[in-house]
Amino acid sequence: MAWQRVTLIVPGAQAEALSDALEAQGAISTDLADADADTAAEREIFAEPGEQAAFWQRCRVTALFPETSDVSAALESSGVAALHASIDRLEDADWVALTQRQFEPIRAGQRLWIVPTWHEAPRPGDVNIVLDPGAAFGTGSHPTTRMCLAWLEQNVHAGDSVLDYGCGSGILAIAALRLGAERATGVDVDPLALEAARYNSSRNGVVLDVRDARGGIDGTFTITVANILANPLRMLAPVIGSRTQPGGVLALSGILEDQADAVVEAYAPWAALEPAARDGAWVLLAGRRC
Repeated sequence: MAWQRVTLIVPGAQAEALSDALEAQGAISTDLADADADTAAEREIFAEPGEQAAFWQRCRVTALFPETSDVSAALESSGVAALHASIDRLEDADWVALTQRQFEPIRAGQRLWIVPTWHEAPRPGDVNIVLDPGAAFGTGSHPTTRMCLAWLEQNVHAGDSVLDYGCGSGILAIAALRLGAERATGVDVDPLALEAARYNSSRNGVVLDVRDARGGIDGTFTITVANILANPLRMLAPVIGSRTQPGGVLALSGILEDQADAVVEAYAPWAALEPAARDGAWVLLAGRRC
C-alpha cells in the first residue's frame, strides 16, 4: 500500500490548528517540526510539564493520507495558506526495520554502551547494556541521560546503594548495577515505566528493586540520581535529599542552564550542588549530602 505525503511550511502560530484540520480531513497522522532544522536558523524549544511550548517561527507540517484520498480537497477545506507546499508518494516499507536503523549503539563515558538488541556490542569487553527504544524515557540518546550515565561510570563503587528517582526505562539503575553497585532501587509513577524497568533489568541480568513512587521509599542510599525536569526536581528536593545518606552523593539532570540556580537553591539544605557536566543547553548538577 502506498501513501500520499503532504509537506507544508507555515508560520508556527498556525501549525497546531492546521494539523488538527488535516486530521479532520482524513490524514492518518501529522508531524510538526522546525522548518529551519539543520540550518543556522534552527532553534530548540523547551517547556516544563503544564507549560505551553512555543512553536518554531516556521513550522513544517507533514501529513500522511491514504493513496485514494482527495488531498487537494482536503487542503482546500483546511483553509491553509502555506508558505510552501508539496505532495509526494510514499511507498509502503518495512517500517520496523527502518525504525531500527535509526538506533545505533550509544557510548556514554569511557566504557559504557547502550546496545539495541538488533546490534552486536561494538566493544564486548566494555559494560554493555541491552536496551531497545520503548514507551519509557531513557534510551541513552538524550544528552541528559548520557551525562548521567557518564557520571555514574565515574562515581559508582562496589558496595554502593543507588536510588534512581523517575527511573523511566531503568537505564540508570541498571547501569549502576552493571558498574558494581550492590543494590539499586528504581521508582516512577508511570505504570509503563515500571513495567519497562522490570523487563530491562531482567534482560540485563541484574536484580533491580522497582517501585511505584507513590508507595514510598524505604531506607537511604549512598547515591541518588534523578533525570527528570527542573520544576519536578525542585518540588521533590525534600524526598530526594532525605533519601540520600549523609556523606552520599546526588546527581540531578534534566535541567537547563538558566534553571540551574533555582535547583541548587532548592537542594541547599541537603547538599551544595555544582555543575558537573554540560551538553548543549543541558546541565548536570552534583554534590555531596551534608
